[in-house]
Amino acid sequence: MARMSAEERRESVIRAATAEFARGGYHGTSTEAIAKRVGVSQPYLFRLFPGKKAIFLAAAERCVEDTIRTFREASKGLEGEEALHAMADAYTRVIAERPEWLMMQMQMYVAVGAAEQEGDIEFGEAVRAGWMRLWDTVHLPLGADANETTTFLAYGMLINCLTAMGFPPGHRVWEGMYPSARIKGRLEH
Repeated sequence: MARMSAEERRESVIRAATAEFARGGYHGTSTEAIAKRVGVSQPYLFRLFPGKKAIFLAAAERCVEDTIRTFREASKGLEGEEALHAMADAYTRVIAERPEWLMMQMQMYVAVGAAEQEGDIEFGEAVRAGWMRLWDTVHLPLGADANETTTFLAYGMLINCLTAMGFPPGHRVWEGMYPSARIKGRLEH
């Protein structure tokens, strides 16, 4: 079996960290748990990343970039309402299929609030920079309309909260959403 390169190992750490942080949050996740999931020692983990915060921020960055990629791919060649529905449909499908992605997003927002209460602004700066890239990604396909972008992202945050709370597809809380924004079950594509 071929040995993994440092970059491949780094990728496996980001995937493992996403799963662990999604479940336990920043403060509730140990680097030991991440190292164990990857199958490396903690000292090796710290050769790849300088510390827990760097691991968390790498996982957060990946989560944002995956969301941006999902929106870009879904809206390619589309504008306005067509882009809106394509992005909403793609996003709700992804969070139904990859719940750790959704939970990582939720943990990112909690980590920012907790860190800033402790006087650490680095979390917030990094997550807000990612959020602004996300904003820009959906803004243009929605006609560069700030109201449309805000409404789309507001629905997205509501979808995140309802999904994180476990409201199943078909529950009445989804009735007010346009069909492409309703959460889909694994069989409901």
